[in-house]
Amino acid sequence: MKKERSTKLRYNIASAFIYIIGIILLVQLFNLQIVQGEEYRETSNTRLTRESILKAARGNIRDQSGNILAGTASGFDVELYKTKIDTETLNATLLKFTQILEANGDKYKDELPITINPFNFTINEEAQIKWKKSNNIEETKTAEESFYILKEKYKITNENIEEARKIMTLRYTIIKNGYSNTRPVQIATNVSSNTLAQLNEQSASFPGVNVPVSPIRSYPSKSLASHILGYIGRVESGDIKEDKEKKYLLDDIIGRTGIEYIFEPYLKGTNGVKQIDMAVDGTVTNEYVSKEAIAGSDVILTIDANLQQVTENALKANINKIANGGFSERSAAYAGSAVVLNVNTGEVLAMASYPDFEPELFATGITQEKYNEYNSEAAHSPLFNRAIQSTSSPGSTFKMITAISGLETGKITTKEKIRDVGAYKYADLTVHCWNRSGHGYLNVTDAIKHSCNYFFYETGKRVGITDLSRYAKYFGLGRKTGIELLGEEAGHVSSPETSKQLNHEWYGGLTLIAAIGQGDNSFSTLQMAKYTSMIANGGKDIDVTIIKSIIDAYGNEVPKEEIQKFVNERLNRKEEETEKLEIKPETIAAVKEGMRGVTSESGGTAYSTFRGFNIEVGGKTGSAQINEKKTNAWFVGFAPFDEPEIALVIMVENGAHGSYTAEVARDIIAEYFGMNADKITEDMTAIPTTQIQR
Repeated sequence: MKKERSTKLRYNIASAFIYIIGIILLVQLFNLQIVQGEEYRETSNTRLTRESILKAARGNIRDQSGNILAGTASGFDVELYKTKIDTETLNATLLKFTQILEANGDKYKDELPITINPFNFTINEEAQIKWKKSNNIEETKTAEESFYILKEKYKITNENIEEARKIMTLRYTIIKNGYSNTRPVQIATNVSSNTLAQLNEQSASFPGVNVPVSPIRSYPSKSLASHILGYIGRVESGDIKEDKEKKYLLDDIIGRTGIEYIFEPYLKGTNGVKQIDMAVDGTVTNEYVSKEAIAGSDVILTIDANLQQVTENALKANINKIANGGFSERSAAYAGSAVVLNVNTGEVLAMASYPDFEPELFATGITQEKYNEYNSEAAHSPLFNRAIQSTSSPGSTFKMITAISGLETGKITTKEKIRDVGAYKYADLTVHCWNRSGHGYLNVTDAIKHSCNYFFYETGKRVGITDLSRYAKYFGLGRKTGIELLGEEAGHVSSPETSKQLNHEWYGGLTLIAAIGQGDNSFSTLQMAKYTSMIANGGKDIDVTIIKSIIDAYGNEVPKEEIQKFVNERLNRKEEETEKLEIKPETIAAVKEGMRGVTSESGGTAYSTFRGFNIEVGGKTGSAQINEKKTNAWFVGFAPFDEPEIALVIMVENGAHGSYTAEVARDIIAEYFGMNADKITEDMTAIPTTQIQR
C-alpha cells in the first residue's frame, strides 16, 4: 500500500511540473506574439541577415627586388540582391542606376549581344542561333525583332529605346547569372568614389544594392613585362564546371595567360564572409565580418624591372628605326623579341616581346572593340609571346654549334685553315658564301668573326648531320627550356627525322644548309639565349627559370621542390632525357675568341656598334632568310667577355641584317653594368652584310 501511495505522489508531482512548464511557455508565447509581436516583427524587418563574399586580395607578382609588377588596389563593386519590389520598380531602379554610373564615367555590365541605332547583333551567326535558342527566340528573328521580344519579356515600358536598352542590359545580366535574396549578382565593377557616395546617399532609392570594397588587379607599370605577367579574366561557366574544389564563383577573376595563369592556385587567396543586415525593402542596416579573407601568395620573379624596361624600350626603338630607314636601308620590321639570362644560374633577367599589350584592360573588363583591335592583322598579334611561342631559323648565329661539333669530333682543329673561294660545290649542288669573292684562308675563330659560310659548309659536310644535331640539342636547341610559362614551343633541329616529321625529303645538301643555321633549324629566342649562356659559361648546362620564390600570406617561403613539382603538373611536363656532353675548354675558347672578334675587331659584323664601348662583348650576328621577301635579324652575345655574367639574344622579324639589332644588346649591357648609355656613339658609316644562303 505504501509503495502505491509513493508512486502516485511522484506521478502527481511530475504532472504538476509539466503543467507549470506548459503554462510558462504559453505565457511567453503570448507575450512574444501578441504583447511584443509588433516590436519583434519590426526588428525582424530591419534585421534580415544575408551573407556576402569578402573577396581576398590576389597575391602580388614582384620583380627580384620586390617591385610590384602586378598588385591589388581597393575598388568598389556594385552587387544586387533580390528584394520584394515589383518589375516596374526594378526597371526604374536599374535605369536610374545606369544614369548615375554614366554621369560619373563608370561602366556597368553589358553582355547583351544587340546594339541599337542601327539594330545589329554583336555575335556571329553560329552564336546567334545558340543565343536565340537559350532565350526562346525564333531562329529567323532579326536583331530588332529580338530586341522588342526581350523588351516585352522584361516588361520594359520605356518608349525611348536607349533607355530601354540600358534596363534590358542589366535585366539580361541578372537573368543570365541569377540572383536571390541571399546571393547577389554583380552589375558593375570598380566604380568611382562619386558613384559610391551617390548610392550611399540615395540608398533608399536603390533597394537590394550593396557596394562592397573589392580588390582590383592593378599593373602599376602598364604594359611592362605584359607577356610574362599575362592577363586575367572573369570566371565563366566552363571554369565553374572544372572547379572541383568549389573555390570560384561567377564574377571571380582567374588567370588566363602568363604567370597569372600558371600560378593561379598560389595567387588566388581564400575569400572571407561578411554578414549584411537588410530590411525587406533591400536597405542595408548593418554589416560586419564573420570570417576574414586571406590574401594570395606573392610570386617573386627573377626579372629586374629596370632592365626589363630598358630591354623593351630598346627593342621597340630598334624595330621602329629599321622600319623607318634609320640604317642604310628601310625594311618592313614590325615585331621582335629579346631575352637576357644569367649565364650561371639560368635566371631570366629580362624577356621582351613586341608588340605588347596592357594587362589592366583585361582586369577591368576589356571592350570588344579593343579585343578586336588586339586580334586584327594590323596589330601583329600583341598577345603572342614571341620570345617563347615563336621559332625561326637562327641564320649565322648557329655557326658556333657547327664550330663546336667540328672541333669536338676532331673534324677540324683550331689551327686548320680552310680556303674560301666564294662558291662551294657539293655533288651537283653549288652554294655561295655571302662574300661572293671569298674570304681566302680562315681558321675557325676568324670564320666566326667574318661569318664565313664557305668554312661552315665544309665543316658541316665533315661532321655530318647526326653529330651536328646532337650538339645542337645538347645546347638546348630544338627542345623546350622548361620555363614556367604556358605555350613554349620546342622548334626543330634540322635532321632526316625532322624532315620526315615535316613531310619533305632529306638529301645530303641539306646538311650544308643546316650548318649555317638555315633549313629546318627553327628555335625560339629563349632557346638561343640558353645556347649562348652555355657558350659563355664554358659549356655547362643550365636550367632556365623565371621564378625566384613564392611567399605566402604569413611570410613563409614555398620550398623550391614543391614549386617545381607544381609547375611540372600544371604544364603536364615530364623530365626529358638528353645526352650530357663534356666540351673541351680549348673548343669554347676558340669559339668565344671568334665572338670577341665580331664586336671588337675591324671586319667584325658588329664592330661598328661596339667600337669604343667600355665593356668587352662576345657576340654574333645572323640574318636568316625566311623567303624572298623576309629576312629575320638576330644578335646573340654575352658580357663581360672574360668573366661572363649575362647572355642576351635579340630577334627582329624582317629586320634585314643582324648587325642592325646589335645596338639593342649594347643598350641592355649598358643598363646592366650601370653605364651612361646616352654617351655611347655608333658608327653609321659601316656597310651591313647579310649572311644568308644565296
